[in-house]
Amino acid sequence: MSTVIATPEFDTVLRLLTVADVAVMPDELPSGPVKYELEEGRLIIVAPPGDIHGAAQLKVGSELLRLGELKGHGKARTETSIVVSRDPDTVFVPDAVFIATRSLPVRTSPEGYLETMPEIVVEVRSKNDSLRGLHRKAEKYLAAGVQIVWILDPQTKTVAVLAKGANSVELREADTLTAGEFIPAFSVRVADLFVV
Repeated sequence: MSTVIATPEFDTVLRLLTVADVAVMPDELPSGPVKYELEEGRLIIVAPPGDIHGAAQLKVGSELLRLGELKGHGKARTETSIVVSRDPDTVFVPDAVFIATRSLPVRTSPEGYLETMPEIVVEVRSKNDSLRGLHRKAEKYLAAGVQIVWILDPQTKTVAVLAKGANSVELREADTLTAGEFIPAFSVRVADLFVV
């Protein structure tokens, strides 16, 4: 179903976009690479991440692979589009995810986007991200069936842990990040995620 929104100030009709619309958008613009997300049918153009962001993303993704996937607990992915909801469509591209064995095999949309909700989603804060916006996004993940969301903030060297049915917890550099029942052996010092 396609919803139409009228904007009275411009007397214009806008159509909400779908997963299929996003799938055919270009990966490159004249200004360089581009990534898109979709929130309730509205297009979000995501700025390319910087070096510090990339380092944190690689570290947490590597640990999810090493301690999770290679130990047989599930599948780790980085920058994989997830269909969070439909009608109107929401597609987010988290920095890393972990899908536990109990949720396998993964289901994908015709466009190749993940339809299986991961147990763990990781968002790394970029220079243009607001913490409020990332927490709002985390709430959407949790409402869609994700169990744990980690928000890594390279600026403050902290990790916000949001879990279904629990209060948000902020971990600092000396603290240890764990993945509970999903990856029993996962134990990483927060400071180690932010070493550049």
